[in-house]
Amino acid sequence: MPDQPQPPAGSASPAPATGGGEERAPGTPRVAPGAVRGRAAGNAPLPLSLLELATVGEGITPERALLDAVEAARVAEASGYHRLWVAEHHGMPGVASSSPAVLLAHLVAHTSRIRLGSGGVMLPNHAPLLIAEQFGTLEALAPGRIDLGLGRAPGTDGLTAAALRGPNRLHEGAEDFPRQLAELVAFLDGDPPPVPGARPDARVHAVPGPVTGAPARPPVWLLGSSGYSAELAGRLGLPFAFAHHFAARHTGPALELYRASFRPSAVLDAPYAMIAVSALAGEDEGEVRRQVMTGALAMLRLRGGRPGPVPTPNEAEDHPYTPLERQVVDSRLAETVHGTPDAVREGLDSLVAATGADELMITTMVHGARARLRGYALLARAYGLPGAEGALPAESGVRASVPGPVTPPTGE
Repeated sequence: MPDQPQPPAGSASPAPATGGGEERAPGTPRVAPGAVRGRAAGNAPLPLSLLELATVGEGITPERALLDAVEAARVAEASGYHRLWVAEHHGMPGVASSSPAVLLAHLVAHTSRIRLGSGGVMLPNHAPLLIAEQFGTLEALAPGRIDLGLGRAPGTDGLTAAALRGPNRLHEGAEDFPRQLAELVAFLDGDPPPVPGARPDARVHAVPGPVTGAPARPPVWLLGSSGYSAELAGRLGLPFAFAHHFAARHTGPALELYRASFRPSAVLDAPYAMIAVSALAGEDEGEVRRQVMTGALAMLRLRGGRPGPVPTPNEAEDHPYTPLERQVVDSRLAETVHGTPDAVREGLDSLVAATGADELMITTMVHGARARLRGYALLARAYGLPGAEGALPAESGVRASVPGPVTPPTGE
């Protein structure tokens, strides 16, 4: 869930947008009943889901990271998690997930039940029609299992964003997001906007989609780390996912704003808020901390303009932190729920009680896949999710559940 920019100066509230949750003409597809709200399983007080980044650690290839992402989806499904989303990041050597639709298509082929989606697609980087067709295709491949999470940040630096958008769209800013969202939802709903310069009855349709008889469409979620998307999601009656994992101090105010702004829609009759939280469970607290330090150092380097692969635990331990860097890393560790499975469960339960979240999405940035996948399964077991025992990977390695040679995941 990449960071979301603050509203532009003089624009405290998002501009009105249409098409988010309005009643639609008879015959056009709707979001399937129950597609948004998850169902708690085991002893969990609410649905538990995962955000997968396809993390690339030092000495690990993107190819290996993508194979590990497939295995993460398999473990998530077997363990009883409700959904798994993948992110969109560009120009980041430590993240292999730059094309959510492509990766999701591969995950669809290796799963059968778990909901899959984007956390999220950065709408300003793409033409709304393209996204509608990509996710219409995914919905056709996996009916009733696809979510479309949208963000309004570029998911990268300014130079890369300019290369993504091209010269004709460089003038577009955050204030254009409501218009882009309305256009995308119109394509998804089979009521496409008029084509500029064409005759009044000319229309361009997303295919696959309503024009080809699609019975339903993926639900749209808005993602954010500030109040802008929270308020817009509320106004449109859409589900909202907040990036608590890197904007923890804004979680409470954003969720309050979302709930206060909420208007019932054809999608939701009441607010539904999910928060993404960084967490890692393991049997050995010291080893868990070593793993979490790798993600903290990776984030420190990213925010300092020096993105790279996620460092190894030894590199993170030996790094010569300045006092300011140590402060940043300690803050990151404090916002990451980590420790034994029971301790992580207790920390997550406390977070739910404090925020009133309707769903939790766990994300884990560490050097290799072994600790991450085992952490997912251990947490599922702590909550008594169905299938958690059988899904627990061995500490000595995680088998790759993909065609081709079986190799253990890299990473310490």
